[in-house]
Amino acid sequence: MKASGTLREYKAVGRCLPTPKCHKPPLYRMRIFAPNRVVAKSRFWYFVSQLKKMKKSSGEIIYCGQVSEKSPLRVKNFGIWLRYDSRSGTHSMYLEYCDLTTAGAVTQCYPDMGAQHRALFSLPHRVLPCKHKPRFTTKRPNTFF
Repeated sequence: MKASGTLREYKAVGRCLPTPKCHKPPLYRMRIFAPNRVVAKSRFWYFVSQLKKMKKSSGEIIYCGQVSEKSPLRVKNFGIWLRYDSRSGTHSMYLEYCDLTTAGAVTQCYPDMGAQHRALFSLPHRVLPCKHKPRFTTKRPNTFF
């Protein structure tokens, strides 16, 4: 996701559509940081499809609204646990930011991660699987120089 401008915090609640097998499907709630409501809904379906067997065509969003900060006039420290992919693998990290709102701290985090750590947004469904290798074959080393 390209973080241009400031991000806002959204609360998205969705579920699968009711079926004869499951009359009351469970609700799934997420806190999503996005520039607008449309992107927040899109991010909700992206993450839910990774976690559960749900798709936009077989589900519905019940609520998607912006979360307002309790005290936006006081400076607070926010700690962010994150996991990111870089060129050398997947890393976990804890960072602290000083800001007025949670969304402001996350907005600071995005360009910081891209600039200092060369972080890439993880898209695990685009990773190509390794090709099939026969199990019991060996390759002799090349000893002719």
